Amino acid sequence: MELLFEGFRRAFEILFSLDPEVFKITWLTIKISGSATLIALALGLPLGIVLALYRFPGRKLMVAMVNTGMGLPPVVVGLFVALFLWKSGPLGFLNLIYTPTAMVIAQVIIAFPIVAGFSVAALQQVDPQIALQARALGASRWQALWAVLKEARLPALAAVMAGFGGVISEIGAVLMVGGNIKGYTRVLTTAIVLETRMGRFAVAIALSLILLALSFLVNYLLTYVQQRGAREWPYRSWR
Repeated sequence: MELLFEGFRRAFEILFSLDPEVFKITWLTIKISGSATLIALALGLPLGIVLALYRFPGRKLMVAMVNTGMGLPPVVVGLFVALFLWKSGPLGFLNLIYTPTAMVIAQVIIAFPIVAGFSVAALQQVDPQIALQARALGASRWQALWAVLKEARLPALAAVMAGFGGVISEIGAVLMVGGNIKGYTRVLTTAIVLETRMGRFAVAIALSLILLALSFLVNYLLTYVQQRGAREWPYRSWR
């Protein structure tokens, strides 16, 4: 217990000293995980729209694959990305192994099915009559689709939160394809593992607190936006 208290004390000293190395690691984490989440959103949202609103042969199989991908083990993703990017791999000529780009690729693969799966669930909750009413009022197909997307925008934010949460806390894949190189590919999760192995618990605790605070801040902002537009249930209806 004494070690824990001492670790927290030293952790707060490191945080308030504005250690440049710690904040460099934090900024790299934000860039990699933020980029991966945005790319996964750009890829996963259109797929979610297609799977939720259209019927075509093989749709159920694709939905099953997306749902399976939501639980894809990160170490498996890291293994296959590393094999493809390795010097002797199919994409080895790109020289991406042990780079931030490789880490983004791995995190996109992890977050993509999460975003797509949550998008499908959000859109399927929208009343189909909204699109029919829009078309009846003279709206085009794209305008009707926009009306459906606006109705699903609040639950769709859960897709962003889930995708970001899935990648910022990930360790296996980024370690396998990034290598935890100081000043280049070292992010919060890999740094925490390294510092713990070296017995530098104060630094590990400081990095853990930053990771928790970062996750909370992003999710709080998204939750705030989500809840601002949510319908309020009248309190009296439950009395």
